[in-house]
Amino acid sequence: MTKKVVNVAVGVIYEQGKYFVCKRSEEQHQGGLWEFPGGKVEPQESVELALQRELAEEIGIQVIGSQHLLTIEHDYGDKQVCLHVHVVDQFTGSPTGLEGQPSQWVDYSTLKELEFPKANIAIIDALSTFQ
Repeated sequence: MTKKVVNVAVGVIYEQGKYFVCKRSEEQHQGGLWEFPGGKVEPQESVELALQRELAEEIGIQVIGSQHLLTIEHDYGDKQVCLHVHVVDQFTGSPTGLEGQPSQWVDYSTLKELEFPKANIAIIDALSTFQ
C-alpha cells in the first residue's frame, strides 16, 4: 500500500540576513522541533496560494513575492511529505507566532544549530548558497 504524500508549502522568511523560524507544538508530527512556517497545500490550490494562506494564518504576514528554492520528498516512515520550499523576502506585516508557537529570528549560524525535522536539513544546506 502506498502512503499518501502530503504536499506542504514552506516559507523561508528572510529579512536583513536573518530567518524566521517557529517551534512545532509537542502534539504535532515532529513536535518540539523548529521549522520554517507553512502548511498543507489543499486540493485544487497552487503552492503559491497555499503559501500565502498559511503564512497569513500562522504568522500574520502577507506575501508579496517569493522564489522557489527547492522541492524535497521525504519519507518519515509514518508519513511521506513533499516540501515545496520558497524563500519569502518580500512581505508586509511583522511575523509572529499567531498560534501561540514560540518563534524567533535567527542568523544562518544559529539556524544550523537548531533541531529541525530531517526533511528540513536540505533546506538549511540549500540556504548556505543564499547568503
